[in-house]
Amino acid sequence: MASRPDAVREQIERELEGPLRDLDLDVEAVELTPAGKRRILRIAVDGDDGVTLDAVADATKRVSEVLDASDVMGEQPYTLEVTSRGVDRPLTLPRHWRRNAGRLVKVTLADDDVLTGRIGTSTDSAVALDVDGSTREVAYDDIVKALVQIEFNRKDTSTDQKTEED
Repeated sequence: MASRPDAVREQIERELEGPLRDLDLDVEAVELTPAGKRRILRIAVDGDDGVTLDAVADATKRVSEVLDASDVMGEQPYTLEVTSRGVDRPLTLPRHWRRNAGRLVKVTLADDDVLTGRIGTSTDSAVALDVDGSTREVAYDDIVKALVQIEFNRKDTSTDQKTEED
């Protein structure tokens, strides 16, 4: 049986799925934490085209409307924060892999093997990773943890390199 906070988070997620889907967004995480006499409700969202500041503003308005029309939050006051998924969250669903195609990822497998590679094509059950120039197909069921790696110095291959004359 789910604990009361888990049940509230699950109910919030269920109530927000449809209204946020109308904005082409998915609910990625719902966190409800106590903060003195108030609570902080954090909703992380993501979409196929990423999440802009305008999308976060639209999502915040929609979430607020849905919660105001519902009794899920009860009478205790809360502060609402809507944010993008962020790169620090693990890749756990096929849509996460699809949305991060081309990004560098560190993957820990069930056999404790650790791979670092670039995300290629993905399906509902597996992802192709470019690991040191070789493609490796990895089933999601074999992945224990996967995190996108931050690349500060990656060269953009879609733009021309500067020449000495520039």
